[in-house]
Amino acid sequence: MTSRFLKYITRTVWVLSFVSFFTDISSEMLYPIMPIYLKAIGFSAFLIGLLEGTAEFVSGFSKGYFGNLSDRIGKRVPFVRIGYSLSAISKPMLAIFTFPIWIFLARTLDRLGKGVRTSARDAILSLEATPETKGRVFGLHRGMDTLGATFGPGLSLLILFLLGSNDIGNLKLLFLIAFVPGVLSIFLTFLIKDKPVLEKPSVSNAGFFSFLSYWKIAPKNYKRLVIGLLLFALINSSDVFLLLMVKNTGASDMWVIFSYMFYNLVYAILSLPVGMFADKIGLKNMLVIGIAVFAIVYFMFATTPTALIVIIAFLLYAFYAASTESVSKALISNLVEKKDIATAMGFYNGFNSVMTMFSSIIAGFLWSAFFPALPFFVSATVAFCVAFYLKVAVK
Repeated sequence: MTSRFLKYITRTVWVLSFVSFFTDISSEMLYPIMPIYLKAIGFSAFLIGLLEGTAEFVSGFSKGYFGNLSDRIGKRVPFVRIGYSLSAISKPMLAIFTFPIWIFLARTLDRLGKGVRTSARDAILSLEATPETKGRVFGLHRGMDTLGATFGPGLSLLILFLLGSNDIGNLKLLFLIAFVPGVLSIFLTFLIKDKPVLEKPSVSNAGFFSFLSYWKIAPKNYKRLVIGLLLFALINSSDVFLLLMVKNTGASDMWVIFSYMFYNLVYAILSLPVGMFADKIGLKNMLVIGIAVFAIVYFMFATTPTALIVIIAFLLYAFYAASTESVSKALISNLVEKKDIATAMGFYNGFNSVMTMFSSIIAGFLWSAFFPALPFFVSATVAFCVAFYLKVAVK
């Protein structure tokens, strides 16, 4: 079975998977301490929100532009290499100076790197697979990515524990240490070779928002799928709200951290087998199942869960994540022409980022203005509707 599986995974897929693994270790090392660091250097809650909102906006729309640019020039690897390099360089930059303008520049550079590389990287993964093996190829990559996200926070907490404090000097040191796995990921990108793209893409104009015109000429099935996915993204708020709900039940901080690490670990473990299963039952069917499971999880969180229910819910939530994130990209790549893969990915990735930003704003409003369970009830209800829509609308 192992040899049968390995023959579907090319060297390029393995390399990209390890690139993402090391990059996510680097990024997620800083995730738990970023708010602490920003507050320590004088950032208010408003400035932190403005910083993250600006960074996500840049990341979102740059995914569309650079995806289309990748199709137009017929190359993928330069975007992958530059994108991962920008994200790696941003880590030590955050530790050098603490001026607000500099911090904005460094954080935006990190998100710009994600925007530059994401669509081109997804196109490479798609071209390394057949329509029958895309679930496992994207699943392996997502699993390695999430494994890095699991190790990162743990490594960060271990380093701070060994240092004996979390003062500003040690926090800055952590940014420098996070640069090391980022550099490893850059070196690995030099092992990837481009495959020639012989056809010209459907969108050939060079404007920053030129990728938007792809919608007019995109296949109908792609449009139906993206409409459903973007509606789902609009109600799929940040995982922070899940953790807040756990905390709201009276759980300790350690229990909250454990819940999140448990979710990431299970997500990483499930990504590959779920991707393989998706290849067997059909990518669309797997996606529909995943979104339906999301709805069940959100209903569970809306009913003030006990500790046991929280564990079960996060186990199911990991299954949902493994069933949707990589599977949706694999399905998109099957619905468009090869010459337009990065543009199609960029259109979806860009608007998905924007919708995700708005979803957290909506969830925060419903939580504060009414009651904490309301955003979970709303998200669960809409998710069931999206699952039904995708089942009947996408062929």
